[in-house]
Amino acid sequence: MENLNKEETARENIFRKGEEIGGAIVKGYEFNNGINYEEILNSFSNVGAQATNFGKAIKITQEMVKEKAFIYLGYTSNMVTTGNREIIRYLAEHNLINVLVTTAGGIEEDIIKCLGDFKIGDFKLDGRKLREKAINRAGNILIPNSRYCDFEDFAIKILEENKNKIKTASELIWLLGEKINNKDSICYWAAKNQIPIFCPAIMDGSLGDMMYLFKSKNPDFKLDLVEDTEKLNNTSMGKEKTGMIILGGGVVKHSICNANLYRNGADYAVYINTAQEFDGSDSGARPDEAVSWGKIAPNAKSVKIHGDATIIFPLIVAKTFAKNP
Repeated sequence: MENLNKEETARENIFRKGEEIGGAIVKGYEFNNGINYEEILNSFSNVGAQATNFGKAIKITQEMVKEKAFIYLGYTSNMVTTGNREIIRYLAEHNLINVLVTTAGGIEEDIIKCLGDFKIGDFKLDGRKLREKAINRAGNILIPNSRYCDFEDFAIKILEENKNKIKTASELIWLLGEKINNKDSICYWAAKNQIPIFCPAIMDGSLGDMMYLFKSKNPDFKLDLVEDTEKLNNTSMGKEKTGMIILGGGVVKHSICNANLYRNGADYAVYINTAQEFDGSDSGARPDEAVSWGKIAPNAKSVKIHGDATIIFPLIVAKTFAKNP
């Protein structure tokens, strides 16, 4: 009798009927209907996991554009090391975003690629052997050190000719874009279309090394980072709606979010990164954490996609910003 009672209890627990729930049905793309890439992307919303977050990101970015939000695009330097550079350049070329924020590598590698190509390598290549050949590895991308030598020659000449004129990092970045005069460059189009590019960590890269050495011979040379921060923070003031698309984390993510604090939070936010939130880092934080700081508005539409922006971001641009020529 006791065993029977245990069995009934077990069955009751195992086969407990839950309530019926509303919402979209979980369903993937039906390949029996043939291959339709547009519909494959549309199907992501109902797939679940990060595919559903991707679908949500598409709706948010499309609404940003429809509502004419003032759009911030932030990207870490590896986005420019990779082919996402061309995606970002397209957005700047066609005036589809309003402010760019990146790190030092996002500036210098954009210019360097105008001077020479990067090549696909392998994540497993031996660092010691590459060092002997003066080849730098960024993930599975190879960059001959000679590219940085060429960049130094280019950049130092600009510094020498404009050392008494350049006051901020954003002014220097536009000047680099103007002087490189190459339509493949993000900086070129940003300068041409007067889209500000802010680089809060301008010293954290090859540019920083150059300016460090340049200042030893030109002690009066200075860049006013406070003025650039003021300019960035002021961009959010008085805007009817603002939106953030942020690839990666770190100083780029924080700077854009912090600028939106001064208007009591952005109306739209799309994060794409692989960082986790368990360590309390800003890089890994979900949008809801930024709501607590006043950097994203309480009623904002936001999502974080946990994933590789080299795969995800081109698809978002294709669905939201790109047009057939």
